[in-house]
Amino acid sequence: MTHHKAPKTRPDTAARATDGIAGLLLAAGGGRRLGGRPKALLPHHGRPLVEHAVAVLRAGGCTRVHVVLGAAAATVRERADLPGCVLVDNPEWTEGMGSSLRVGLESLAGTGTDAALVSLVDQPGIGPQAVARVLAAYGSGASLAAAAYGGERGHPVLFGAGHWAGVAASATGDRGARAYLKAHDEAITLVECGDVARPYDIDTEADLMHLE
Repeated sequence: MTHHKAPKTRPDTAARATDGIAGLLLAAGGGRRLGGRPKALLPHHGRPLVEHAVAVLRAGGCTRVHVVLGAAAATVRERADLPGCVLVDNPEWTEGMGSSLRVGLESLAGTGTDAALVSLVDQPGIGPQAVARVLAAYGSGASLAAAAYGGERGHPVLFGAGHWAGVAASATGDRGARAYLKAHDEAITLVECGDVARPYDIDTEADLMHLE
């Protein structure tokens, strides 16, 4: 596994390098441990959490964003302001994150996208700086990269298009891309982000303290 620090690049060079990357936000979860409250609709700064997650991707450098919806998808579409996003429904969202990852990657096929930067809607402690660092890893040649926190792999994760078929084939249940990443451990560029982000999840009632 390669450890990597974000390179220093000129802004115009960085922009060219990341033009072909799409942000892929997984926002289909039903919040089972939150009493069945869809995670995309949890309030954060007075707006649905999904809006915050999309704003983070855009501020970090993703000009194109695909959002995978599942639980209460119609309500999310109605309540959340997501202009310019491609909204993708996952009718099998109850099967877990793996199904959302497969649907999201499928939505990017044929769009000319070179890589997908995958993030999760329920990690509001991960902001634009972490996104930008992982994008920069792609700009310096990595086709498989992930943010790391204290050396431990986390999100966001970047997959070059050449990895999508393998990721989709192994994405089952709630494991997402874990099996694929484990099998390709030595090829992953880890980008330390522990100094700029906190990778907690909003999974339980106690976790709601992280939202405002």
